[in-house]
Amino acid sequence: MRIGIDISQIVYQGTGVARFTNGLVNAILDSDKKNQWIFFFSSLRNHLDQKLRTKIINRNHRLINYKLPPSLLSFMWNRLHLLNAEHITGPVDWFITSDWTEPPGKVNKATIVHDLAFMRYPETVDPLIRKTQKLRLKWVKKESAVIFADSQATKDDIIDLLKIDKKKIFINYPGVDINENKNNPAGILDEYRLNKPFILTVGKLEPRKNILRLIQAFNSLRTDSVDLIIVGDKGWGETASQDAIAKKNVRFLGYVPDDKLSVLYSKCLFFIYPSIWEGFGYPVIEAMKHGAAVATSNTSSLKEIGRDSALLFDPQSEKSIQQALEKLITDNELRNGLKQKGLMNATRFTWKNYYNKLINTLNSVYQTSAV
Repeated sequence: MRIGIDISQIVYQGTGVARFTNGLVNAILDSDKKNQWIFFFSSLRNHLDQKLRTKIINRNHRLINYKLPPSLLSFMWNRLHLLNAEHITGPVDWFITSDWTEPPGKVNKATIVHDLAFMRYPETVDPLIRKTQKLRLKWVKKESAVIFADSQATKDDIIDLLKIDKKKIFINYPGVDINENKNNPAGILDEYRLNKPFILTVGKLEPRKNILRLIQAFNSLRTDSVDLIIVGDKGWGETASQDAIAKKNVRFLGYVPDDKLSVLYSKCLFFIYPSIWEGFGYPVIEAMKHGAAVATSNTSSLKEIGRDSALLFDPQSEKSIQQALEKLITDNELRNGLKQKGLMNATRFTWKNYYNKLINTLNSVYQTSAV
């Protein structure tokens, strides 16, 4: 088969969608020796990593590079719905999209839906994202032959909120790779002045990630022996979170590169992820793969991927978050048990598994439609 895929989201470093796109592209390049892939990348100011460019060419696939900003692509594809995908890629059997724009086309189209948080909790999502996703998903509902959902929770949302036939929807858990850094972890801890036990959380600073409520729960603890370390770029509506710091042992580190973040995962007392709603929740599995005990929300996909390998709490309840913090700070046996369970649970999430499910589904649907 000839398969086109939009990989434009790969350049937004520090975001879950960029991490997903990078993992998927490398899984395709490492696993597929049979099909011809056409990678479409568009950005006005950002550039695709040169190593990835070289890897695409060396695997005898094609890279098509446009210098159009995502806002223009969104206007052209989501709003006007002009310029067919095959006019860019040439003849293809499938065109795959995810996250931001949905081009028209006479080809079979598959799309990846990470979550529908903008519909479940619109007040927690940037208005621009809400508007863009609403426009995109209108065309997905009308035109996509296959929809890959990151979790059962996301599939349920697609059926419930978009009223799409469940026969079109296939659950495909993303892979999670980790970049273990075993070189001088003590030096990295010194670099970030992490000189006492710390609780780690990771996520862009925006309302859906629920950082403000986590800080409030942490501030209510009667201990100064542990730090709360928050890693993540600024999102929107994050000012209140930073203003809410009432104790000197709550710290924002901003963006932390993967090799250094690896050390923080592996050296934290435990990891906590209080997001209100997630289609998957990469940091939960990343933390588990690093051997960290994990506490996370009892909602959406987080309960699904955490299973019995994480301590679950109600993300809407400050008291529930506080109780989870207290348990994991004081109960060494609980932390050790969750570490072992988490390591085992995390083995389910590989990019090889993701690629196999994706290509087998596309093959099956394509052969059925050709009959």
